[in-house]
Amino acid sequence: MVHIYCREQHGTPLCDECQGLMCYIKLRLDRCRFGADKPTCAKCPVHCYQRDRREQIKDVMRFAGPRMLWEHPWLSLCHLLDGWLRRIEQ
Repeated sequence: MVHIYCREQHGTPLCDECQGLMCYIKLRLDRCRFGADKPTCAKCPVHCYQRDRREQIKDVMRFAGPRMLWEHPWLSLCHLLDGWLRRIEQ
């Protein structure tokens, strides 16, 4: 999603600002206490990201989310199904 956002908004494959965001995201995901069972961010009970980074990530997701359907339809479908199945399990 960050690559899509940066390409469309900044005109580069990955600028320094977006590269920094990617490093931050990877660090936080590596340290997540839920590991492989991590729910989607919207459903997660723990906020991993600092407030300013959280807003930055929301902006990226709002912009790139709808575009994921065209660029990565299979991943988009899997993400939607994962959210629906987790909702049914609860």
